[in-house]
Amino acid sequence: MACNNEEWQVAGRRKGAARRGQHPSNPKLDSHQVSDCKLDKQKMTNAMNELRGEDVWMEWRDLLSKRLLSNASGSSDLNGDASLQHCVCYGLGNFASCVSSRYQLAMLLLLLETLQIPVGSCSVYDPVFSVSECDALKELGFTVLTENEEGKRPVYQPTLFYLMHCGKALYNNLLWRNWTPQTLQKIIIIGNRFHGIQERMLQREFERDYSFLSNVTSVCDETPLPCAPRFMDVFNDTALIQFPLEKLNKLPETMWIEPSEPLYQHCQDLEIIQRERKS
Repeated sequence: MACNNEEWQVAGRRKGAARRGQHPSNPKLDSHQVSDCKLDKQKMTNAMNELRGEDVWMEWRDLLSKRLLSNASGSSDLNGDASLQHCVCYGLGNFASCVSSRYQLAMLLLLLETLQIPVGSCSVYDPVFSVSECDALKELGFTVLTENEEGKRPVYQPTLFYLMHCGKALYNNLLWRNWTPQTLQKIIIIGNRFHGIQERMLQREFERDYSFLSNVTSVCDETPLPCAPRFMDVFNDTALIQFPLEKLNKLPETMWIEPSEPLYQHCQDLEIIQRERKS
């Protein structure tokens, strides 16, 4: 993900620059922080209103409503019996200064509205969030996580994961944590195409370093999401990814036995910010 002019930056560098540490927790905000929070929230409101009139949003809305939103007759392509009421978003970046991140957050807000998921039921996290960005997100109604989960979040109910241009390890970690057919079918991802990730890597490295991604790429359902030229840096290579139980059950039973936690010993650039380990 790139940022143009004074606001746009390379996502990999952005995340790498934040490895030194996270922002301090400070419940008492001074007047400057309150002002920044209001400004950040206003920027988001403006981006949301702008995106609402774009064809790309209308196409996303129609496609995702059909696939994920149960209608009056209860029919949709959503796996499982429960409706979609939970959302997790990782890796948005600094939406106060990066236009690309801002549009991605605006799209998330529009999706939550359309899919009838309460904003308070959407948890968001990025180690690079500033204090004012965290407060703006809370003002918008989000649940802001305080711990770096590295994507290792267990799923118990149908959950939408909004992972725009996130690192491969984050996808891999999410799959590992929920590595059973019964649980994976409850995960819905809006993020990078798994097949696109595979195409950009050597197959032996893909299988060695990201085995969970590698194992499900052939059995997941990927529905590409439209991307207008104007938003190429924002929504390119994005898809709706689902894991139908009937396809997962075609994989060998031995594949599901006691999966080892990924360690990424051979990865030079992991593309995600890992949490600090206690010595």
